[in-house]
Amino acid sequence: MFDLTELERAHAIVGQAVPATPARGWPLLAERLGTEVVVKHENHTPIGAFKVRGGLVYLERLKRERPNVPGIISATRGNHGQSLAFAASRQGVPAVIYVPRGNSVEKNRAMKAFGAELVEHGEDFQAASEEAGRHAQFAGLHMVPSFHTDLVLGVATYALELFRAAPDLDILYVPIGQGSGICGCIMARDLLGLKTEIVGVQSTEAPSYALSFAAGKIVTTETSNTLADGMATRIPDPEAFAIIRKGASRIVQVGDDEVATAIRAYWTDTHNLAEGAGAAPLAAALQEKNKLPGQRVGLVLSGGNIDFDLFRRWVGTDAPRQRALA
Repeated sequence: MFDLTELERAHAIVGQAVPATPARGWPLLAERLGTEVVVKHENHTPIGAFKVRGGLVYLERLKRERPNVPGIISATRGNHGQSLAFAASRQGVPAVIYVPRGNSVEKNRAMKAFGAELVEHGEDFQAASEEAGRHAQFAGLHMVPSFHTDLVLGVATYALELFRAAPDLDILYVPIGQGSGICGCIMARDLLGLKTEIVGVQSTEAPSYALSFAAGKIVTTETSNTLADGMATRIPDPEAFAIIRKGASRIVQVGDDEVATAIRAYWTDTHNLAEGAGAAPLAAALQEKNKLPGQRVGLVLSGGNIDFDLFRRWVGTDAPRQRALA
C-alpha cells in the first residue's frame, strides 16, 4: 500500500497536529498479566483516539489534489467521524457525518464541536454508511470510505512510533473495527523488518473478521450488538481482510463482560479511561494470559471515548445489576 518513505512523510503531516503519543509500561498491568507490557496511548490524541491520524493524512492529500472540493461526507460510530471533522476543519472543508440512531451521545457532540454537520440514519453503521453514499451522489460531496490507503497510512504512524520505541515486542494486540488500525500495524512492522506477532481482537457480538479469518474468505454477520461500538462491524472490507489474513497470526474474540473488566483494569492500574475497543486488546491478553509469561506484550489503547452513562452502566460498581435491568 505504501513504502517507508511515504510513512515517514505521513508521520510529519500528522505531527503538525498530533505529538507522538506515549508508549508506556505500567507495573500493575504487568503484575496482572504476569509479563512485561507496553501500552500505546492513542487515547491521548486531540480527539481521544487513533483515528485522527488517518483523517489528517486523507484530508491533506484531498485538499492538495482537489483544492476546490465542496465538502466531504462519511459514516461512523464516532472516532472516524471525529477524525474527519477535526481534519476537515483544519483544511477549511465542510464535513457531513452520518451516524446510526442511538449512537454515542458524547461522540456525536464531539463531532459537532469539531464543525461537522451530523445526520442520524438507520439502526446500525452499515445502514448509515449506505445512506451517506446515496447522499454523496445527490449533493456532489466527496465520500470518504471507512477503509482507504491514506487512512491506513495515517494510522500506521502510531505503529511507527510504537515499533521505534519498542522494537523488541514479541506480540501486539490490536482491536479490529473496519481494519485500518491493524493493517497499519502490519504494514509498519513489515516495513521496519520486525518479527512482532500481531493479534487482532474482535467482539464475540461482532465477529465478522474473526469468522472470515477462520474461513479464509469474507463472512458477514446479521448483527453487531456489542457495547464496544468501535468494533461493531458486520461486513469486512475485502482489502483490509486480505492484509489481515496475510499479516496477522490470529484473531481473538472477547465478550462485553471481558471488555468491561479490562476497562476497569485500565482505570485502576493506570488511571487511563478506555472505550470498549480501546480496552479489547487488554481483554484478549487477559484471556491468553497463560501464553504470555516471558514475552514482551504490546497493547494498543486505541481510544478513550466512552459515554459517562455507558461507563457507569457497563463497568461501574453496579454494572451486574444494571445489565440485568437493561
